[in-house]
Amino acid sequence: MTTPALDTQALTPQALTTQALAGQAWPDVPEQPLVLVPVGSIEQHGPHLPFDTDSAIAAAVAAGVAERSGGLVAPPLVYGNSGEHQSFPGTMSIGAEALRLVVVELVRSLATWAGRVVFVNAHGGNAPTLADAVKQLVGEGHDVAWVPCATEEVDLHAGHTETSLMLHIRPGDVRLERAAAGNTAPLAEILPAMMAGGVGAVSPNGVLGDPAGASAEHGRHVLEAMVDDVVRRLDR
Repeated sequence: MTTPALDTQALTPQALTTQALAGQAWPDVPEQPLVLVPVGSIEQHGPHLPFDTDSAIAAAVAAGVAERSGGLVAPPLVYGNSGEHQSFPGTMSIGAEALRLVVVELVRSLATWAGRVVFVNAHGGNAPTLADAVKQLVGEGHDVAWVPCATEEVDLHAGHTETSLMLHIRPGDVRLERAAAGNTAPLAEILPAMMAGGVGAVSPNGVLGDPAGASAEHGRHVLEAMVDDVVRRLDR
């Protein structure tokens, strides 16, 4: 099946009205809809990106998927499992167990009126928790899944990829004059030190990668690719 082209210019917070559940009233909700729940974090993203970068990316990807599928986008879960960033002021993490309970209870509530529920996750630290929660919920008989928004093709955190995405999604919140490279080593090389001491132990500015050369145009292409990937996963 050929999927229609994605209008990425529509994937801005100002334009996400037709798929956004929060602004509607109950008679507007269709019967047994697909509900997409963005999952992100409130965590440092270097000196140049906002704390809710992951949440903004997850919401944009979910909106792109809803534009094609006719689903509804729920308000994002903005608090996640971000303990590795806790040494940086402003980071707010609820940890794995609290996130798991929120996901489980949210699906149990959604199941009274929704059809399929899909969590669209843009923070890697949430992935193991989402996998555990979804496994439990599937065992309870719920039609639920989770999908990743992969942003690590170029760098790991607050580098070229995420900076480009935010320049496309919310350019007014990107402080390019502060952008600087962080630790550019591969994850396998820095993981032991990061597991022991958090991101601050391997990158004083909180960046894992290099934002140099980031652009809104590249961010648009990355967003299109992520939406394509999620649509293919859901079709399978």
